[in-house]
This record gives sequence, structure tokens and C-alpha cells, in this order.
Amino acid sequence: MRKITLSNGETVEVECLSCALTSGVVEPDGGVIIETELFHAHQDVAYPIRGLIILASKRHIKCLDDLTESERLDYINILARIRKAQRDVLGIEYVYYFYNEDTTHYFHTWMVPRYEWMYEFGRSVESVRPVLLHARNEMNDKENVEEVMEAINILTEELNK
Repeated sequence: MRKITLSNGETVEVECLSCALTSGVVEPDGGVIIETELFHAHQDVAYPIRGLIILASKRHIKCLDDLTESERLDYINILARIRKAQRDVLGIEYVYYFYNEDTTHYFHTWMVPRYEWMYEFGRSVESVRPVLLHARNEMNDKENVEEVMEAINILTEELNK
């Protein structure tokens, strides 16, 4: 079991955070944004950044090439729908996408929006970790959390029309 501290300060002990989230054992703040038979999207539970979405496979796999044909189609379709909603209803101009195969969780993609305040940490991939840590350590105030929750509600409504 691993202890994981969520952005809301709550600590959970789970074997696999992705399994706990996609199965409903751990409820992400704001709930599920959109879900298909194969994938689950939610606000990142560790970093309070407006519109930072995690798209996770419900099947416990590690690699993109482990996806079945139907999973690949569902993945790209839902990823594109989320990105369009980020742009259309949240005004997010740029997003960095990450997925890594050496994670302790299983297949998931981070959709990290880029905001003006982030450029003080740089403009490249190298800036993302400092941005995430800054958000976790400095942005857990009531005002920012309310903005994150509002974005979750807006995306959820848009994606489930």
C-alpha cells in the first residue's frame, strides 16, 4: 500500500491510485468529469490547477501499445473532446500532454494547461514539475480551489451534454 496526499490535504492509502479512482474507491474532488466504458477523466487529485485533467484507462495496463483497437479509438476520441472543451469553455490556449510507462499507477495521460503565471517557471517540459509543485504548495487557498471546482463543473456539463 502507498500513502498519497491529495491536493485537498486528505491522505489515502491505496495499492494503485488509478484503480482507486476509476473504481470509485477514491472520489476525486468534483467527481468524474466524463467517463466511457473504457476511460475515466477527472481533475488531477494532487495539483490544484484549473483544468488539469487526468484521462485514465479503466483496464490495468502500462503502455500505449497495450491498448486494444477499441481502446485506442475511445482514447483519442475522448482526449480530443476534453481538449476541445478545455479550449471552448475554459479558454485554455495551450496544453502539455504527458504519459509515462514507469509509473506506479497505470495508463493515464495528464492534460496540463498552460497559464501565463506558469511562464515564470519556463516555457518547456522542464518547467512542468516546478509548476506542479508550486500549485500544490502555494495554490491550495480557498479562491483557487473554488476556481478549480468551477472548472470541473463547467467541463462536466460541457462533456456530458
